[in-house]
Amino acid sequence: MRTTISFTLDDLASLASDCRRCPLAGGRTNLVFGEGNPHADLMLIGEAPGETEDQTGRPFVGRAGQLLTQILKSVEIERSEVYITNVVKCRPPGNRVPTKAEMEACWDWLAAQIALVNPLIIVTLGNTPTQKILNTTEGITALRGRFFAWKGGIEVFPMFHPSFLLRNPSKKKGSPKYLTWLDIQAVKERLEVLRSRNRGS
Repeated sequence: MRTTISFTLDDLASLASDCRRCPLAGGRTNLVFGEGNPHADLMLIGEAPGETEDQTGRPFVGRAGQLLTQILKSVEIERSEVYITNVVKCRPPGNRVPTKAEMEACWDWLAAQIALVNPLIIVTLGNTPTQKILNTTEGITALRGRFFAWKGGIEVFPMFHPSFLLRNPSKKKGSPKYLTWLDIQAVKERLEVLRSRNRGS
């Protein structure tokens, strides 16, 4: 008789909770694994937890996270519908960019999250996750607003990080906020196309 072993995101989070693969573990208050719909069609990947995230153990709950929730709601996507995580699960000192070694140490956790969620689209928020996922040195300004084919039929769509939008509040045409409004509409439209294709197959 064949036995099916079901491994969940909760199981993975439990394993990750004791992670000591890099020095970031020594400075964390909480490991910030990820949260949301375990079967989400849309997955969002940021850079690293900030201070509020480190304190709460939840991703994107500070000012940038609140703005991200508003961006999603602007196209009628609820935060509870998506899955949100970061490239690294522990806060780097002073909110600095994670090093290549830190990202490599955390990669297995992120790769497993992607495999378990198996989304239709991954939105990478900012330079760090975009460059890591797409294996490129090109910057977010050049890459944002385009869909890239990725492993397993998943599409990757880079967008500006919400914290960048907080530093650039202008909404005039061509501004980062204006471009993000166009980008999230493109994500919503593409999701509908991919969902209808899946229903038809």
